[in-house]
Amino acid sequence: MNNNANPGDFPKQKQEFEKLEELEELEELKGRHISLPADKETISSLQAGDAVLLSGSILVGRDQVHKRLAAALRNGEELPVDITNQLMYYMGPAPAPPNMIIGSCGPTTASRMDPFAEILLKHGLLGMIGKGPRSRSVAEAAAEYRGIYFYAFGGCGALYASCVRAITMAAYEDLGPEALYRLEVKNFPVVTAIDPSGKDIYASSEKTMK
Repeated sequence: MNNNANPGDFPKQKQEFEKLEELEELEELKGRHISLPADKETISSLQAGDAVLLSGSILVGRDQVHKRLAAALRNGEELPVDITNQLMYYMGPAPAPPNMIIGSCGPTTASRMDPFAEILLKHGLLGMIGKGPRSRSVAEAAAEYRGIYFYAFGGCGALYASCVRAITMAAYEDLGPEALYRLEVKNFPVVTAIDPSGKDIYASSEKTMK
């Protein structure tokens, strides 16, 4: 795999992941393996375009979760979970088929959560996982707080489900599928889209095309 990817290369990378017949084969990829939860020192050497395989615990939440977390922080309230050094995956889990831990669990469009990125990074969130480009303000917040944004491949919900080892409710159970969950994952494939210096692979690609 080319670790110096740009958005135009993502379909090729996605195809490579989809061709894998055994999850263990992900070990052979040249992406960097990172155990979670990580810290800012661990991610500091990652650069936009780097392929990464994540293993460990990640939080899962979308619009409603982010609205509640942001409101709590603005009101000086304690959060229901500690977000320090955590990654937040933008995803709404599908019902689990028989004999499966989780249903298809591909990423949600990340720009929907742009208004909440800065306040969560400021209060300790390590980074985010989603699909698609982010606003300039998100890249600036990543640079200020040394955070990161990972791109997850759209259309690979089944592959990501095969990476999940466990799912538990973390908070806001009343939101149902929109609640805050925690996943335990192994070899979860992503690409660094915005690195801790604020370099944005999408912005870089646009400049190249111009």
